[in-house]
Amino acid sequence: MKPIKFSCEATLPQKPDEIASQILDLSRWHEFNGYGPLPGIKHAEFETKTAEVVGTRIRVTNLDGSTHVEEIVMWDPVRRLSLYMHKFSPPVSRLATGFDETWEFQENNDGTKVVRSFELHPKSVLAKPLLMLISFLLKRGIKRHLEQMRQET
Repeated sequence: MKPIKFSCEATLPQKPDEIASQILDLSRWHEFNGYGPLPGIKHAEFETKTAEVVGTRIRVTNLDGSTHVEEIVMWDPVRRLSLYMHKFSPPVSRLATGFDETWEFQENNDGTKVVRSFELHPKSVLAKPLLMLISFLLKRGIKRHLEQMRQET
């Protein structure tokens, strides 16, 4: 089944490696506030932390008590990194097998152009409409989060 895809972009004042390092700073994860009924992040902790970063797993608890795991599957902090979200608690566990998130970085005169791309993988044809609603809310939350990151400096 085809995944649901979307992307958001912004130009941030930080360098790519500075942006990437924020992903490993779990004290900042609660800054993602969600959007509408989509919960923000309450807490994140390392489940597994690897020296090479790839394979690092982060257990996330959301403000509504739901949980999931984010695994770093690609780490090139100057150009691109990817995370795989899975092991969702209900209700998302009933709707999706996983979410892929990719951050792409391109330095320019204004800072760093960041493109965050997502692929949400529905579990079934019946789950897809609800997952499309989640993707709409997630896209709004990601746009807001990028704007927060842009304003930090």
